[in-house]
Amino acid sequence: MKLFTTRQIKLLDACTIEKEPIASIDLMERTAMSITDWLLQFFSVPAKLIVIAGTGNNGGDALAVARLLCLCRFDVSVYLINPDNNLSPDCAINKERLLQQGVAKFTEVSDTAQICSADKAFILDGLFGSGLNRPPEGLYADVIEWINKSALPVISIDIPSGLFGEDNCANGPKKIVEAQHTLSLQFPKMAFFFPENEQYVGEWHILDIGLHLDAIQEMPSSYYFTKKEDIQQIIKKRSRFSHKGTFGHALFIGGSYGKMGAAVLASRACLRTGAGLLSVRNPECGTAILQTSVPEAMCIPDKEWCFISSLPENLNIYSAIGCGCGMETKKKSEEVIKNLLKQAVQPLVLDADALNILSIHSNWLYLLPKNTILTPHPKEFERLAGTYKNRWEQIEIARVFCQKYRIFVILKGNYSAIICPDGNVHFNSTGNAGMATSGSGDVLCGMILSLLTQGYSSKESALLGTYLHGIAGDYALQHQSEESLIASDIINFIADAFKENCLESQ
Repeated sequence: MKLFTTRQIKLLDACTIEKEPIASIDLMERTAMSITDWLLQFFSVPAKLIVIAGTGNNGGDALAVARLLCLCRFDVSVYLINPDNNLSPDCAINKERLLQQGVAKFTEVSDTAQICSADKAFILDGLFGSGLNRPPEGLYADVIEWINKSALPVISIDIPSGLFGEDNCANGPKKIVEAQHTLSLQFPKMAFFFPENEQYVGEWHILDIGLHLDAIQEMPSSYYFTKKEDIQQIIKKRSRFSHKGTFGHALFIGGSYGKMGAAVLASRACLRTGAGLLSVRNPECGTAILQTSVPEAMCIPDKEWCFISSLPENLNIYSAIGCGCGMETKKKSEEVIKNLLKQAVQPLVLDADALNILSIHSNWLYLLPKNTILTPHPKEFERLAGTYKNRWEQIEIARVFCQKYRIFVILKGNYSAIICPDGNVHFNSTGNAGMATSGSGDVLCGMILSLLTQGYSSKESALLGTYLHGIAGDYALQHQSEESLIASDIINFIADAFKENCLESQ
């Protein structure tokens, strides 16, 4: 699914009005009907609603919804925040329609003392839409403060009032509505994917308001939201005449004394995701551990007992190489990374200590083979690419970083962001907070290594690996709690991730 900036969404509204064609007031009515349908399903029986409307088109949507809910016997109190007596044309029309209906209690507010709370009421927030580009001031800021102090549950139209659609660096955190539900029109806003905005957005829901499909297709975008249908176009069906050689030979380099668990997790995940063969370059201390825990893998022990000091011979026999999990950052291990970058001709995925070594020797970044995949957690990325103020700025830094070095970076976390060498960004739609646990990243590294080994491109491997990793975690959560879920649980449900979410379309 394409994602758009708030400026682009405004253009899509205009294109829909022109291409359909449809009058702007009728598009607003269609939007209001979509919101009303959601509210009727959410409440199931008529409820008490306090509608807070602003002077723009978001306020016009709120006024139209109020009128439609009155027809459904909701108890609706409407407060229009209009200190400058300056309504958008469509908002003015919906104000008159609401007044002509004469059912809702209606007040034009000049002071928050005029807004009355009510027991067991919900607030419908229609104060500001996604086009806001400066923090609210004056009465608007006071109204937002009143909403947040009311302790009433809030449902925001399109975006919580006061939240910017992308970068909120310059925003005032106390000038944003804290919603329990956000009804996003046609597309999610990118601000929804950023952890710093969680307290404002709550649960978000996409409502189709019928923006013109040709306009959506023609509008360029660098941002995407990866959904099930996107993944089903990537997955490859296996031939019945396949053999283990068909699906490649993976090399994993990792583990150290006391951290062999990382190598075990990555190796198990690699095999569960479908690699034909797996060899593991491990320190001597890990051989018995690996051959007991992952008997399907072949071990290539290093001469050092505690850490990895050299590459295995003849890298050319491997289809793809993964490196870094539990590896340590010894001087000899640093040389392993440098030599790997110089010698590798096959796809690479680098994680954990491989990234820490790169951050120590930043000039080695120029040695990264084209289309290498890096899978850093936030601190690892910061050490690689520099500091940032929030998630939006992190993503923009990553775009420049990936274009500079011609690589892929997966910024791990909720809605993991896959950043491509062309600057495109793909937000992942799967996963849960239970996956924030030790070893989860090792599992992801092993899964991506497996996909690279099977012949998926770096982009396909990054998108598919991240999506399947999240889905496996979601299945695991059905049998665990967020607190009890561990990395091994994710591996145990990789099969379900494939069967239920990727292969059913074949």
